[in-house]
Amino acid sequence: MNLNKDVNSKTEEFLAQIENLTDGLCYMSETDARILPFTGQKAAAVTVTEVLSQTKSAPNAAIEERDFSEFFGRLSDNQGWFGEEEKATALKFADLKSLLEKNLKDLKVFKIGKIQIDIYAVGLDTQSILIGIQTKAVET
Repeated sequence: MNLNKDVNSKTEEFLAQIENLTDGLCYMSETDARILPFTGQKAAAVTVTEVLSQTKSAPNAAIEERDFSEFFGRLSDNQGWFGEEEKATALKFADLKSLLEKNLKDLKVFKIGKIQIDIYAVGLDTQSILIGIQTKAVET
């Protein structure tokens, strides 16, 4: 159950679609972390300050903004050497990218922290609620 008072039934349906697509999906780094839906609050824009605030990160945390298409490109590109499992994973990432692009505007990716990193790929829905996915990475 979502406790965010700004979330309506259309948003709940969209979050269910994200949850369905991310089921069993992991972000590969030095550790494999699950990808989960993220729901924030209303926002005027997708900014560093807004993301730090809505993710309850320290205001002075190290944060890096990444291009949404580049981030998903690496995850959804189907390499010639992929086996069936890798192909299925790349297709799920491509479907997730498409779902987010279709339903959100001002899509951006943020990496928060150093070494142990929180990753958010977020945008604004039609109600201007910050929504997307979250995961973790370890980069040494």
